[in-house]
Amino acid sequence: MGLRRLVALALCGLIAACSPSANKSAEAPGRTALKLATDWRAEAELGGYYQALATGEYAKRGLDVTLIQGGPAVNVPQLLATGAVDVGVGSNSFIVLNLAKEKAPVKAVAAFMQKDPQVLIAHPDQGLQSIADLKGRPILLSDASITAFWVWLKAKYGFTDDQVRKYNYSAAPFLADKRVVQQGYLTSEPYLIEKEGKIKPAVFLLADSGYPAYASMALVTDSLIAKNPAAVQAFVEATAAGWKSYLYGDPKPGDAAILKDNPEMTQDVLDQARDKMRAFGIVAAKDTGDQGAGIGAMTDARWTEFFKVAADQGVYPKDMDYKSAYTLQFVPKGQ
Repeated sequence: MGLRRLVALALCGLIAACSPSANKSAEAPGRTALKLATDWRAEAELGGYYQALATGEYAKRGLDVTLIQGGPAVNVPQLLATGAVDVGVGSNSFIVLNLAKEKAPVKAVAAFMQKDPQVLIAHPDQGLQSIADLKGRPILLSDASITAFWVWLKAKYGFTDDQVRKYNYSAAPFLADKRVVQQGYLTSEPYLIEKEGKIKPAVFLLADSGYPAYASMALVTDSLIAKNPAAVQAFVEATAAGWKSYLYGDPKPGDAAILKDNPEMTQDVLDQARDKMRAFGIVAAKDTGDQGAGIGAMTDARWTEFFKVAADQGVYPKDMDYKSAYTLQFVPKGQ
């Protein structure tokens, strides 16, 4: 589930293969056709895109969107860089800056998760009150995580590499050892651990301790931006409307499309993920009853902060043109 977004960082050298599953908006003459590749199988964390398609938000703005469902074999950065798709979902800020480092002709045009949902998960009876308390404990991490949010954890909390244990995408090692900490996604692994292990784990959302990354970014080719900026603007606005509707309106259209695309998904998982996205302000960070203010927003300040942390740890050259990774031209107005 959630960890696939970091796994995508390790896939950049692999051959991409699109899932045969694709949703398509109603075709009509004169609409701009866009291929949208998501970063994982259909789930609530992609609900805004599915909702926008299912409720006609794309179509009424003159777009004919084909949604290509992601998965382990779908490499979104490569699909974008080669022009196989027009728009892709960027899982985290590292993916976006990695594209800029390689001078790929792609930019982030909106961030539909103001907070990266990445969490650390611990046992509830260990007296752990904050991320700082996890220093010195064994932490289960994927290889991709070590070059992503682990960089920030070491810089901020002084975590050390000898804490790292190999994560095998199973909760069994975590459940077997109360000292062990596990990575996860706020909307996924904690709920599954609760169901499987019959415990309510302690969950630490990195974003609430200052982790400055965005997530679920709309990545668009430079050629589309140059050729049809109106279509890019329409996509951003339609997706923002889809997220607002999915979280604060009737989510049934989006849920139905998700369940059709991904038969392994269940309604209870969708419901709890949506609840957590609202409660923690994942999609709209200023989630105080205004039903969606800030959806899609990005700022120079956030990108600068993120780049500085990563560059200071040697992930990127300090003179890299990180601002080529994104544009604020299409950020929803009034956000």
